[in-house]
Amino acid sequence: MKKALALLALAAVLVLPALARVDVAKSSVSAVSKQMGVPVEGKFSRFSAEVVFDPARPAEGKASVEIDIASFDLGADEFNRETVKPEWFNAAKFPRASFVTSAIRPLGAGRLEAAGKLTIKGISREVVAPVSYRTEGGRQVFEGALPIRRLQFNIGEGEWKDTSTVADEVEIRFRIVATGK
Repeated sequence: MKKALALLALAAVLVLPALARVDVAKSSVSAVSKQMGVPVEGKFSRFSAEVVFDPARPAEGKASVEIDIASFDLGADEFNRETVKPEWFNAAKFPRASFVTSAIRPLGAGRLEAAGKLTIKGISREVVAPVSYRTEGGRQVFEGALPIRRLQFNIGEGEWKDTSTVADEVEIRFRIVATGK
């Protein structure tokens, strides 16, 4: 009986993809928008991610990313203080944003579509993120850019709903680097 259980456990390890460790130091999440027509990029310095991905069975993959909203850095303290206010991210009430996949669809040639739920400021939307995948030095590298509309997540309320100063279109850029297993 013990031998049968050991064989089942070994088979499960060999068949199921393992949770990869994400190297946050080599990974990044940022948001690019336009302010008065000029591209502006802010980076999130604190986030975590989990990835389960086997390139031989990409449709069985799963991923999640959780972002610390207060870590958003536009490169200037005055702007950083502004973005955590209720009109923007409201970091006191909604300290985290997240993305959790519901499906991963292989498109061939190192390209995937990751469908899932994006939650920002307490509002969840179903989105589909285009993702490129490759291995690099024994690590899995996932990169992509997800276009969203900030007003769908109530980012920029009150006077900031006017998109003539800050555009509605935002591109969330990500690079997730994970160790194999």
